[in-house]
Amino acid sequence: MCAAYGKTEVLHNIDMELPPGRITGLVGPSGHGKTTLVSVIVGALRAKSGTVTVLGESAPPRRVKSSIGFMPQAEALYADLTGDENLRFFGALYGMTAAQMAERIPVVLKQVSLPQQGGKVVAEYSGGMQRRLSLAVALLHEPRLLVLDEPTVGLDPAHRVALWATFRQLADGGATFLVTTHVMDEAANCDTVLLIHDGRVLAAGSPDELVSVSGTANLEGAFLQFEASQNHTEEDGNA
Repeated sequence: MCAAYGKTEVLHNIDMELPPGRITGLVGPSGHGKTTLVSVIVGALRAKSGTVTVLGESAPPRRVKSSIGFMPQAEALYADLTGDENLRFFGALYGMTAAQMAERIPVVLKQVSLPQQGGKVVAEYSGGMQRRLSLAVALLHEPRLLVLDEPTVGLDPAHRVALWATFRQLADGGATFLVTTHVMDEAANCDTVLLIHDGRVLAAGSPDELVSVSGTANLEGAFLQFEASQNHTEEDGNA
């Protein structure tokens, strides 16, 4: 898969698969193609070339859209509505019934550690609370595929740990996750990691495999090692 903004190619020959019940992490610095890649998968952008299939449908995945939970980097919440009202609004867009929403809203608010905040106007939420409410929106309709773009940015360590425990629980229940992050200790929680740099996949594998192959002590060292190897290859090609 390749994608571009205007004439500038942003993604280069991306080849990936998201197995059910697994957490796949897109790991790399900001501005190197992670958000563009998830935007192609959820149908917000079109690939310039290649094939993108989501839950059996070619992207943009209109027929299976209700089976996808997407959390973008920027919150898409209504500040003048309460948390509950935001969830009911998005639940209606997902085609949920009032009974389904009444059952699910308390569940997802608890999952994101906002069990007592649903009646509060979102304008009064902290940035971290808004981030967690955005995640609750993505989880609300129990999607088969969850695409989460930097889901824990701005959260304190306790909430980050709690959310990753929730991701693991849902994945163990069969949900498929694609999570972007530039935080290496979070990437270690993924089943498969794709190291992304300059719109290219530098390496892919389990965290332990990447550390082992790179001969380094941790994922951060592995990323730096693969990045250096890529830069060396490009320099040789331009010589």
